[in-house]
Amino acid sequence: MRKSVRLLLIYFFIFASQTTLAQQEKPKLVVGIIVDQMRYDYLSRFYEKFGENGFKRLVNKGFQCHNTHYNYIPTETAPGHASVFTGSSPAFHGIVANTWWENKKYTYCVGDTEVKTVGEESSAGEMSPRNLLTTTFADQLHIASNQQSRAFGVSIKDRGAILPVGHAAKSAFWYDKQSGKFITSTYYTEKLPDWLQQYNNLRRPDQLIELGWNLLLPADQYTEAGKDLNDFESHFPTKEKSVFPYNLKEIRENIKKTQLKQSIYDILVATPAGNTLVKEVATRLLKEEKLGKGKATDVLTVSFSSPDLVGHYFGPQSVELEDIYLRLDREIAELLQNLDEQVGKGNYLLFLTADHAGGDVPKYLKTMKIPSGYFDDKQLKTDLQTYLASLYGEGEYLDVVESNGIYLNKKNIEAKKLNINELEDNIAAFVREKEGVFDAIPAHKLHYQTHSTGLWSMVQKGHYHKRSPQIHVILKSGWLEKGWEERGGTSHGTPFRYDTHVPLLWYGWNIPEGKSTRRRVEIVDIAPTVCSFLKIQFPSGAYGEPVKELFE
Repeated sequence: MRKSVRLLLIYFFIFASQTTLAQQEKPKLVVGIIVDQMRYDYLSRFYEKFGENGFKRLVNKGFQCHNTHYNYIPTETAPGHASVFTGSSPAFHGIVANTWWENKKYTYCVGDTEVKTVGEESSAGEMSPRNLLTTTFADQLHIASNQQSRAFGVSIKDRGAILPVGHAAKSAFWYDKQSGKFITSTYYTEKLPDWLQQYNNLRRPDQLIELGWNLLLPADQYTEAGKDLNDFESHFPTKEKSVFPYNLKEIRENIKKTQLKQSIYDILVATPAGNTLVKEVATRLLKEEKLGKGKATDVLTVSFSSPDLVGHYFGPQSVELEDIYLRLDREIAELLQNLDEQVGKGNYLLFLTADHAGGDVPKYLKTMKIPSGYFDDKQLKTDLQTYLASLYGEGEYLDVVESNGIYLNKKNIEAKKLNINELEDNIAAFVREKEGVFDAIPAHKLHYQTHSTGLWSMVQKGHYHKRSPQIHVILKSGWLEKGWEERGGTSHGTPFRYDTHVPLLWYGWNIPEGKSTRRRVEIVDIAPTVCSFLKIQFPSGAYGEPVKELFE
């Protein structure tokens, strides 16, 4: 009898210890970092100038997936953020672009007029995740933890804060470019948390304007960039040349004098100051909300938007871009230090990637005789209207004509009793003949046949019939729409490797040191990997697979 009791007690303690161990076999916090418009090659290009505790720490003490790509187009900010955290692409999660044409009007990806701004008197907070059709891994964690898990998102951009954390998030915070304050919406709460209100009261943007933007290193050390003064860049309003130093106080005064609509707070976040603001809010949130201190795993998403703005203004070969990455390296080092202090080394699971990459400036490519150019989408609309009138008679056949897609006026086409599939085919054939166009793909050919590889597969994975254009237009490699020729700088959105190839770094809880060099990893694999670590269901639209090297 006594022996039986002892055996029962032994079994009980073994079971109890295993249960306790199982409860500890999850990270206290999952941290997802997105660097907006970060190309894969920036890690190696600037590596020697990075410090030891930022990007290098993630590379050398974590796991790097070298061959990571987006598997759809358009490679834009909103679809990118949604895809990383849902494990799916626009065909499933529905975020087909930053803005799309729906019900005869433009729809912003996170726009929601049924909610109000919290934290400022403006419309900048009329945002929510309601246009996102599937769950994120944060949503799945919320369900699995019986709603004990908490998820927070922080970014300069509203879409960069909202889409990663999904529908059930505790809150998302983003930057109001008119007031320089961080705000949220009534979708999440009726009142800003005290700690964020106190941060806003510090008026950090004004302090950073006073500092301006100067080079971190001596000018002759920016050997990975071209000349500071060149012909390939845009420039800030009221500043005639894009050269250091940037006196933001002077720009602010000139904006007042010229009564420009653009705010100095908008320009500020196209400098390293934007990354500083995001890091400061994220570290305050980490401490004040006590993330990783509860019984369930929490989620923090941090999206650094300023590199994207700098890329658009100045391009990949600019001194400005190199400087912002050297400074971002320091911000990431500080964020990691705060995670160590608040959550503990080895207690958090972290990944870093990008929402898309970015191409070189076509004018710069031309200096090296590399094929490139600028496409006139306004002229395309005029030419198309003339062409369609010759085929079908006068009429309004087109709603929107842009360099990446064409939306048709379906109501008028139906009224004329035209075959819309035939019309799509005719438009696509006409557009393909235009200089600068690589291909044009009618939507109806995506509906009934699955394309598993190549360009058509990427278009299909990015196509959601209620929101996507009826004809997808793909420009040739190295081409941008004509507006960029006058402005300078660069953009993204294509299926080419310069837009799809992004970094993917894993670090922290249960992450081995190492790298995967040759095997292709797709961006939709990130959310399933996180869910596999957490032992929870994948997001509802996820079709990616866990990164197997992390579990071997």
